[in-house]
Amino acid sequence: MDLGIAGRVALVAGATSGLGRAAARALAAEGCALSICARDPDRLAATARELTAAGAGKVGTYAVDIGDEAAVAGWVAQTARDFGAVHIVVSNGGGPPPGPVDAFGLDGYRTAVETALLPHIGLTLAALPHLRAAGWGRILLVASETVRQPIPHYGLSSTVRPGLLGFARSLVTSLGPGGITVNVLAPGYHDTPGLRRQFGADADARLAEIGAGIPLGRVGDAADFGAVVAFLAGRPAAFVTGTCLLVDGGATRGIG
Repeated sequence: MDLGIAGRVALVAGATSGLGRAAARALAAEGCALSICARDPDRLAATARELTAAGAGKVGTYAVDIGDEAAVAGWVAQTARDFGAVHIVVSNGGGPPPGPVDAFGLDGYRTAVETALLPHIGLTLAALPHLRAAGWGRILLVASETVRQPIPHYGLSSTVRPGLLGFARSLVTSLGPGGITVNVLAPGYHDTPGLRRQFGADADARLAEIGAGIPLGRVGDAADFGAVVAFLAGRPAAFVTGTCLLVDGGATRGIG
């Protein structure tokens, strides 16, 4: 399916690994021009080569920590200069550490806000003038299934990340008339390098155990997530905004 976004300029944060990389690959396959950021220049260069091979019209790499407000603003502004516009924003970054809610003091919660909430808000705010100028835009905020259903062992994420949904839904009224949609993606367990590092030597067994409890019988592949990103960025999703889309194989059973 042609999603109608060939030539659109997409910003993808955290694009060198896991879900961010999958999102960038899916957008590249649709012919988007890509501005990608991460902290490691070598991994950025390798990812850029991969995206070019996948079909990206143009790829720019920027060594930026998404938690650095000034650096993020500079990345967005430089992208607009280098590419001539900004159309799609995929705000993706790391999450807070696992653990129950009472395993952390207030400093832990403050850090979680600074790492899992504010960077997404900062990137979005930096991009808004460019999206408005383009008269078309897609903002995709990558959270987790804890936005919709708290998970006891991910207390910080369950507390902080729902703020992304409030932020997104607070934007839709003002941005809608300008042709800009805002949506939150809520991925469940996916087989990514980050999750494997968290599980350590037991990763294969843990992923199999988790997959057995998911209705589809497996954890997600990062490409599953990337396909959803491309769809929401595309023409067929033009009437979808202010929503939170679970990408979790049916693991979240809550209503609402």
